[in-house]
Amino acid sequence: MGNPRRASDTFSRGIDTAHPQFVSAVARAFSVLRCFEHGEPYLGNQDIARRTGLPKATVSRLTFTLAALGYLSYSAEHEKYALGTAVLSLGHAFMKNNDVVSLARPLMRELAAQTQAAVMLGAADGLRMVLLEICQGDATFALQLQPGARVPHGSTALGRADLAARPQAVFDSRLAELQRDCEPAAWPRIHAGLLRARADYENYGFCFSLGDWNPDVFAVGVAMVSADRSRVLAFNCSGRVGLMTREKLLHEIGPKLVALRNSVFTLTQGRF
Repeated sequence: MGNPRRASDTFSRGIDTAHPQFVSAVARAFSVLRCFEHGEPYLGNQDIARRTGLPKATVSRLTFTLAALGYLSYSAEHEKYALGTAVLSLGHAFMKNNDVVSLARPLMRELAAQTQAAVMLGAADGLRMVLLEICQGDATFALQLQPGARVPHGSTALGRADLAARPQAVFDSRLAELQRDCEPAAWPRIHAGLLRARADYENYGFCFSLGDWNPDVFAVGVAMVSADRSRVLAFNCSGRVGLMTREKLLHEIGPKLVALRNSVFTLTQGRF
């Protein structure tokens, strides 16, 4: 588990917050929305203030405004806030206007069935990866994840692939952000895993997470960089340890995942 997120960690996301066009109030509002993780439907102003590092008075104004706009919903019973339906409408609009998911889905399902594993598509969301799609190929080992779920950037094959495909300067900057967000005792292991993943990506075209996120899961990940290099998505294939070995990931599943990525890139013409 990382340290409590500060406002700067939550909404800076690698951009220049000192830019004259950057509106801090908007960034703070979105930092509030990002506090609502899976399994925690209700948060109070004090909870949000602690997670964002924002003053409680600021959080109170933001939550009131977001509730008035429908992005939060206030529960009198819990005396806390939950996400509102307006958030769902944004997600629906995003998915409807992104052909990459619908184009990738049948290929992901095919690979999931072939490998008896879970195949995922994700994108960076600050210091996490958000799942855009997940296709399960093993009903007895279905990962409890759904589109919209967020997973760690540093320990998953999905996140490592995203980072490994970034230019060196961006990679170094993201490492610094991750270190600030990480428990000091856990950082050496995560740092070593990321450096190893970048080396593997250069050698093989994909990288691994061998029980680093979940001890029962071995996975391989590959990035997909848009033709104009403005956007990075990532695919991974995750399976139970009993069926997956590093050799199988290296020689069989990794190349198939690369082929899937290449097919999706061709279908989208690199525009996504």
